[in-house]
Amino acid sequence: MTEETKGSVTGLDVDQVTLTVIDNYLATTCREMGVAMMRTAYSPMFNESLDFSCVLFDRNGKMIAQAEFCPSQIGTIKFTVEWMIDELGTDVYEPGDVIIMNDPYRGSGHIPEHTLLKAVFHEDEIVAFVANCAHLAEPGAKAPGGLAGDATDIFQEGLRLPPLWLQRRGKDQEDVWKIIFANHRTPKVSYGDLMAMVGSLNVAERRLSSLIETYGLDTFYAATADLTRIAERRMMDEIRKIPDGEYAFSDIIEDDGVAEGSYTIRCDVVVDGDNVTCDFTGSSPQAAGPMNATYAVTASAVYNAFLHITDPTIPRNEGCYRPINIVAPPGTIVNCEFPAALVGGNTEVSPRITDIIFGALAEALPDRIPASLGGTSCCFLFGGEHPETGELYSHFHFEGIGWGGRPTKDGNSQIIVINGNCRNTPVEVFESRYPIRVESYRLLEDSGGPGRNRGGLGMERILTIEADEITVSALFNRMTVDPFGLHGGKPGRNSGIFLRRHGELEWRTFSDTFGTVSPSKFSNVVLHRGDQVRLVAPGGGGWGDPLDRDPDRVLTDVKEGLITAAAARAEYGVEVVRTNGTWQVNQTADRTTRETTKAKP
Repeated sequence: MTEETKGSVTGLDVDQVTLTVIDNYLATTCREMGVAMMRTAYSPMFNESLDFSCVLFDRNGKMIAQAEFCPSQIGTIKFTVEWMIDELGTDVYEPGDVIIMNDPYRGSGHIPEHTLLKAVFHEDEIVAFVANCAHLAEPGAKAPGGLAGDATDIFQEGLRLPPLWLQRRGKDQEDVWKIIFANHRTPKVSYGDLMAMVGSLNVAERRLSSLIETYGLDTFYAATADLTRIAERRMMDEIRKIPDGEYAFSDIIEDDGVAEGSYTIRCDVVVDGDNVTCDFTGSSPQAAGPMNATYAVTASAVYNAFLHITDPTIPRNEGCYRPINIVAPPGTIVNCEFPAALVGGNTEVSPRITDIIFGALAEALPDRIPASLGGTSCCFLFGGEHPETGELYSHFHFEGIGWGGRPTKDGNSQIIVINGNCRNTPVEVFESRYPIRVESYRLLEDSGGPGRNRGGLGMERILTIEADEITVSALFNRMTVDPFGLHGGKPGRNSGIFLRRHGELEWRTFSDTFGTVSPSKFSNVVLHRGDQVRLVAPGGGGWGDPLDRDPDRVLTDVKEGLITAAAARAEYGVEVVRTNGTWQVNQTADRTTRETTKAKP
C-alpha cells in the first residue's frame, strides 16, 4: 500500500481503496503474463531462466506497471516502446496486431532481446499497450546463442528487426516469420518462444479489458495518472533523504575481446534536493569489441541502482524514473554509436554501472550501500548438431555470482547478477537437452571477500563435452579486476573460464590453447568429445574490516565450508582448530592473532 493510500491525500482523483486495488491488479497482471510465458515456451531461457519482463503502458506509451522480472529489460523496454510508438504512430494499430522489434539502436538492450507490443482497444479506441521483452536463445548471430565475445560490429550479433508486424488482426505475418526462421539456427524453438510471448500479451489484453469493464475507462485513466504522480513524489522523497552533494566513482572493464587495453567507466552522482543526475562524462570512448552499452542500457542500470536503495513499495511505473537524470556522452562505452558491437553491454557493463552508482553513494549512505557484487553474467554459449536427434541446438547459459557484503549481513552466494533476476540452467536440463555432462557444481570456499560482513561466494561448474564436435563462445568479466570491498572490506575472488583437453591434466585458458585475444571473451571455438570446460564465477566484495567480524561467525563459516581455517587466521585473525572432530575457536590464539594483525600497517 502506498503512503497516499494510508490516509487522506489531496490532489488525487481516485479514492484510496480503489487506487490500491488497481495498483495491485496491474502488477499482478504483469506477473500472470510471465507465468504464461514460462509455462508455454520451448526454450530453457524462458521456462527455466525466466529471462524476460512483462510491462503495461498507457495509451501514450508511458509505463504504468511492471512485474519483478529482469531489471535490465524493465529499464530498456521503457525506451523501446516509446521508440516503437514514435516510429509507427498510433493510427496504424488495429485490434489483434502484434509488433516485434529488437534493434538496440532503437532502444532495445541487445539483439537477442525481442520486444513484442500490442495495443488494447476499448470501443474502437486505443486505451493502453501491453508489452513483453525476452531473450531468445538463438538470434541468428555469427556464433550460436548470439553473444560473440569478439564481435566488432552490430551486424555480427544477429538479425536486427525494426518495428514490424508479427501478427495483423491476430493472423501471422508469414513473410516476417520466414525471415526470422531463415536466420535462426533453431527456428522451432524461436517460434515456440515468440508464440509464448504472443500468448502473454493476449492474457494482459484480457485482464486490462476486464479491469476497464469493472471500473470504467475514466477511472482507469485517472487511477493510472494518480499512481504515476504518487510514484514520482515518493521517489523524490527518497532522493531528498540522500545528502546533497557530488559523489564520484569509477571502475574498469578489463578488456573487450578484440583489442588490448581496458576501459574506464566514470560517474559523478549529483544529488540536488529531490532530483539526482548521474553524469558519465569522462568514461572511455566506445570499445572496439562488444563491451558497449547504449543509452537505454546505461539508464536502465542507473534506475536499477536507485530502485535497490529506495523504498520497494513505490509503484513501479513511469513516475519513479522521472527524478533520475542521466548524462551519457555519445561515442563512449556507456552510449555507443552505430554500428558498434554491444551485446556485452547488457550482460557485463550494466551490472558494473549499477555497482559504480553504489560505489559513488557509499559514503553518503553507509547504512544502505553494499560492496561490489561479482558483476559478470559468466556468459557461456554453445551449439551444434545433437548427436542423438541430428537437429541443430543452441543455448545461452549464465551463472550466479557472489553478491557484496551489506551493512547488516553477508552477501548472498550464487545469485544471478543484479540486472538479471534470473535463474541459471539446472543440471537436469544440461544433461537431458544438450550433449554435455555436468561433472561437478559447487560453491567455492574463500571466494567471498573478507569483511565484517563477508561477500557472497562464487561457484565452480565443470562440464564434459559428449558430442564429436561442439562450438562454444564466452563473455566473462571480472577475470582480472576483482569485485571491490567497502569500508575496509576486501575484494572478492575473480572469475574465470578454463579448458582441459581430453587426456590432459592441466587447466588452461582459452588464450593459451587457441590464441584468443582475451581469455574470457571469444567465439566459435570448436571442442570435441571428452574436452572439459571449467566455469568459475566471482565472489562479492566484503563490507567492513574483517578483524571486526564476530569470531563465532567465522567459526560457523569454517564449519559450513564457506571459508578455510587458513583464511580464518589470515583474513579474520581467528584461530580455528579441529579438536576431536569438532571445529573450535582457540580463544587465546585468537586474541593474540587479532592484536598482531591490527598492529600491522
